[in-house]
Amino acid sequence: MPNLRPVLLVTGVLVAALGVAMLVPMTADLLARDPAHRADWTAFATAAILSIFSGGAAAAAAWGPIRALDVRQGFLLTAASWLALVAFGAIPFVLGAFDMTYTDAFFEAMSGLTTTGSTVVSGLDDAPPGFLLWRSMLQWLGGVGVIIMAFAVLPALKIGGMQLFKMEAWDTSEKFIASAAQYSLGLSLIYIFLTALCFVLLWAFGMPSFDALNHALTTLSTGGYSTRDASVGAFLTVGRAPLDLIVTAFMIIGSLPFGILLIAVLRGEWRRLAADSQIRFFLFTIAAATATMAVYVYARFDVDAFTAFRLSAFNVVSVFTGTGYATTDYGAWGAFAVGFFFCIMFVGGCAGSTSCGLKIFRFQVALAAIRLYARRLAHPHGVFVEHYNGRPISDEVFVSVLSFFFIYFASFATLAAALSGFGLDAITALSAAGTAIANVGPGLGPVVGPAGNFASLPDAAKWLMAAGMLLGRLEFFTVLVLLMPDFWRR
Repeated sequence: MPNLRPVLLVTGVLVAALGVAMLVPMTADLLARDPAHRADWTAFATAAILSIFSGGAAAAAAWGPIRALDVRQGFLLTAASWLALVAFGAIPFVLGAFDMTYTDAFFEAMSGLTTTGSTVVSGLDDAPPGFLLWRSMLQWLGGVGVIIMAFAVLPALKIGGMQLFKMEAWDTSEKFIASAAQYSLGLSLIYIFLTALCFVLLWAFGMPSFDALNHALTTLSTGGYSTRDASVGAFLTVGRAPLDLIVTAFMIIGSLPFGILLIAVLRGEWRRLAADSQIRFFLFTIAAATATMAVYVYARFDVDAFTAFRLSAFNVVSVFTGTGYATTDYGAWGAFAVGFFFCIMFVGGCAGSTSCGLKIFRFQVALAAIRLYARRLAHPHGVFVEHYNGRPISDEVFVSVLSFFFIYFASFATLAAALSGFGLDAITALSAAGTAIANVGPGLGPVVGPAGNFASLPDAAKWLMAAGMLLGRLEFFTVLVLLMPDFWRR
């Protein structure tokens, strides 16, 4: 058995910190203008006490210095901490004004912390401010957690080819805690600055301050929770500045590798952003997908070219990056649009970003593997080496990435088949599975599409989708390896 003391200690500290964070939405409810909304503060107060006490007790029981974390402890810590944070983060939803069942609350919290954006809640326009703020905070915390995990944990665990970023971040094989703490601080400061900038711009261009704060938290985290049932589309009234273009820009920024952003800021090497092959491939793919859909919308509907571009850019970027906002029901754009959005929901942004999905670099590695295989077939005695950002790609990385592709789509197919067993139609089952595995948010069709939500799904389906969200966010192997008997042997 691995030594569980460091896992219990860190998880306990994180849960206690989550309890402290609950004091912010509690304060928002206390300051609410509507007396009915002010009564919701007790839900956060109770949840905060439970979280602080439980997390503090676990941390106190395991207190002591942590000299290093081995690989098994890294796997355990990643899975245990995310599960614990979701379990306690759901408590305010159970006790709050919406009187949610724990199944719905767990689904909502899992969707929030994994920055998926799927929701079972309707009536957001009249929800208490604390409830809305807590949903946004969960996504914001999940976003920075994903960034830190991508640079501190996954390269050390060699998950899905993430070892490619070991040299770009730091050597994670030694001094795990010290390196992670130092690097995480820099990443967090960049994250906070960009969130504040997004808030200022949204507020300056006409979005109410509370809504601007919530959307800043959920835009940079590519989460997609909104304060309105109509999502960002509710703020696009006639005569108002194009807030959708600001949100689109920050969804793209949130999908860039924060490690390179940090290097650019600290060293002034801004050319690294333009020189990085992953960033270039990501921006090119986004531009191509937007242009394709813009031409389709312009040709099919009675709109001008700029409106077609705005509609296409926002919704393509939202689905592509896994944010999940919507300005219109793109599911009603026809069969081509439905198939198009279904395909791009799996792509995601760059590794080391808040975005989700397969990640751009894995497509680059997969294309390199295809190119290498074709060249070896054509020249059996030749010696060929594929490169990524100027460094050779090892066979270990090829195997890791291609294995990730297999387990990704095998998990998607399994979840889709399981959901169809609950009587869901094909579009609902496939898109719900895809949106969970890819951490996108809304699915397709009238039930779980941009105009609907996941409230009508059976409870068992919601638990399966929550498991799919966790698998997708933690890169699958981080969780699946815990199910192997060999993991628990010495």
